[in-house]
Amino acid sequence: MGKGGHLGEFEELVLLTVGSLYNEAYGVSIMDEIVKESRREVNVSAVHAVLKRLEAKGLVKSWMGGATKERGGRRKRYFSLTMSGKKALDESIRLRVQMYNRIPDVSFNFSY
Repeated sequence: MGKGGHLGEFEELVLLTVGSLYNEAYGVSIMDEIVKESRREVNVSAVHAVLKRLEAKGLVKSWMGGATKERGGRRKRYFSLTMSGKKALDESIRLRVQMYNRIPDVSFNFSY
């Protein structure tokens, strides 16, 4: 997982999206969901690169769907979380919440 064994931000976004799309998680659907939710530009090549990395790390698994006319007979590669992927997300979320909760209330007094 990313530097030092942790998920990078984009890896985390892709992993979260794979989980949220369940059995409809493939390159373009993942990209579209990230663009919609984060309002940032993402290209499908970047998504595929991260999916390949996440699969090599055992955080997602993939399978080939059936060929369709719409895709000119080509098949889609679908992705889903593995137990290790779920654990990585749990740890990432736990760390973020823990760090956020350590911010003293006074840090949020914005009287400029």
